[in-house]
Amino acid sequence: QVQLVESGGGLVQTGGSLELSCVVSGNPKDIYLIKFYRWYRQAPGKQREWLASVAGGATANYADSVKGRFAISRDTAKSTVYLQMNSLKPEDTGTYYCSAAAAGDYWGQGTQVTVSS
Repeated sequence: QVQLVESGGGLVQTGGSLELSCVVSGNPKDIYLIKFYRWYRQAPGKQREWLASVAGGATANYADSVKGRFAISRDTAKSTVYLQMNSLKPEDTGTYYCSAAAAGDYWGQGTQVTVSS
């Protein structure tokens, strides 16, 4: 089993920045099988939206809505995945989830981000 715990959310003004963290823990054999990590966002009344992913080789991909503003990274030594968010907009408001993809998907509990206009 793998556990993911997100943190770093909060209230920020338009144009501000936040860094989200996702700490990965659990069975080392299960963690070893993780192929890539993803960040998602779910705004009120909307479907969960994929934002960014990073693979074992640190290749990152981004949704068009966040490309150039968000950056995903991994610190293997700290077992943590990050999402640096810059130039935040009110439409970035939502609950942010970390996910790890192996044979199945693991999910964290989410962290709330609110961007005020």
